[in-house]
Amino acid sequence: MDDPILTARALVRDRCPDARAAFLAGSVLTERRTPMSDLDIVVVMDGPPAPGRETLVHRGWPVELFLQTEAVWRDFADKETAKRSSPLLSMCAEGMLLVDADGLGASLQEEARRRWAAGPPPLSERERDYLRYVVTDLLDDLRGCADPAERVYLVAQLLQRASELVLLAGGHWLGGGKWLSRRLAAADPALHRALHEAAAEAVGGDIEGFDAAVTRALDTAGGPLWEGYVVR
Repeated sequence: MDDPILTARALVRDRCPDARAAFLAGSVLTERRTPMSDLDIVVVMDGPPAPGRETLVHRGWPVELFLQTEAVWRDFADKETAKRSSPLLSMCAEGMLLVDADGLGASLQEEARRRWAAGPPPLSERERDYLRYVVTDLLDDLRGCADPAERVYLVAQLLQRASELVLLAGGHWLGGGKWLSRRLAAADPALHRALHEAAAEAVGGDIEGFDAAVTRALDTAGGPLWEGYVVR
């Protein structure tokens, strides 16, 4: 397979010759690169084929191509920010600027870095209490679970929900899949380690360590909440 940066530049040049800006992002630029890593490329254009999204293979590389206009870029960034998870801002803030035809690329990257550093919108008290309630309820279900199959699903759900609670309570961005793990590892390495190590034991039936780790996660947001939880 060719060099990922050269491949990405060639792909943008061949398929999007009118690109105003392009960014290469993802694990392929880091020591986390694996044989399955793909090229995540954001391309900003004035019009068609933007906006759109395409997955393809180019010179042996799997590629995810995100085609956007400047207006669509800002709309996506705003919508993702409201959800407290913005792959777009992350890709443009932390990725490599491949193309910058007129200064737009540098401007968008500076904006992405500023917005990414500022973090997501803070949780309201109502949102925080709801998340505490959900994790507390799931943990109670796990404590009483006697079905091995149900336990697997409860541990998986708790691992995700507890991780999200810690991130949101601390003002950190969310992530999905492997990025949830990476975000928590960066925000709270000790709790990240405690959760993922104990989760494997919990799936096998020994929930004591996982119970303690989830309770630690709850404590970062104010502690367990079930009795007395009211929504009006």
